[in-house]
Amino acid sequence: MPSRSPKQIEFPFAVTDDAFLGGKLKLFQPARGHRSGHDAMLLAAAAPSKIWHAVDLGAGAGAAGLALLARGATQNVTLLEIDANLVKLARENAKRNGFSERVQALRGSIERAGKSKGLKQVEPGSAELVIMNPPFNDPSRNRTSPDKSRKKAHSAPDSDLDGWVQCATRLLWPNGTLVMIHRPEAIGTIVATLEGRFGAAEIIPVHSRPQGPAIRLIVRAIKGRRSAPAFRPGFLLADDKGNQTEQAKAVLRQGLSLDEAQGARSGTIKSS
Repeated sequence: MPSRSPKQIEFPFAVTDDAFLGGKLKLFQPARGHRSGHDAMLLAAAAPSKIWHAVDLGAGAGAAGLALLARGATQNVTLLEIDANLVKLARENAKRNGFSERVQALRGSIERAGKSKGLKQVEPGSAELVIMNPPFNDPSRNRTSPDKSRKKAHSAPDSDLDGWVQCATRLLWPNGTLVMIHRPEAIGTIVATLEGRFGAAEIIPVHSRPQGPAIRLIVRAIKGRRSAPAFRPGFLLADDKGNQTEQAKAVLRQGLSLDEAQGARSGTIKSS
């Protein structure tokens, strides 16, 4: 359970102190609005290992990007976030976890990042890996939150995904890897948006219970490839009694990658 707002930092909103990856990662997060949970940890766990520079787009308080460092998957991370208060929080989180020298937390938009006249700190073609958890509650399908910050972070038409993928394309070097988490209902938009930019895509359904429909899709793809997408075995969060599966414990508590938890070779992406 989150603790009360920490006294050692001051923000214009209440903050909780939360532990992830079995306590390996500790994060200050807004008490209300956009908060990270399983999605951020699954996103980080789906990334390949031995990465030099990763960029976390729409990083929020830094959960997914910092989880890459906590898992030892990357050497350096750029956290890109448009909300100035969340950028400050991300910097504080990098500091408290001992990652300050390996993290740059920047305020900026996906429209500017990776352009020649955009953010100077994030050059085109400078990333080996881009991870992202874009807003995926399409207002045409889902009710939007009355909380403004949560609505901004979670709600956007499926068509907005194109801007996120364009940004990732600019930031990644040739054969760089994109990893995203999204809703299953957007599978058509995801595949169409990747076409011509990314290939060898692996699609991993995430299920909350056995026999239940997927609640998330994790997608990994490689810039410049042309191979068709392929589905991989699903990832199960809980058994039919609601207990967390061993697979989920390995990822969410022990910090293993999805590939390790599923018995696959860690950190590899297979071409279709």
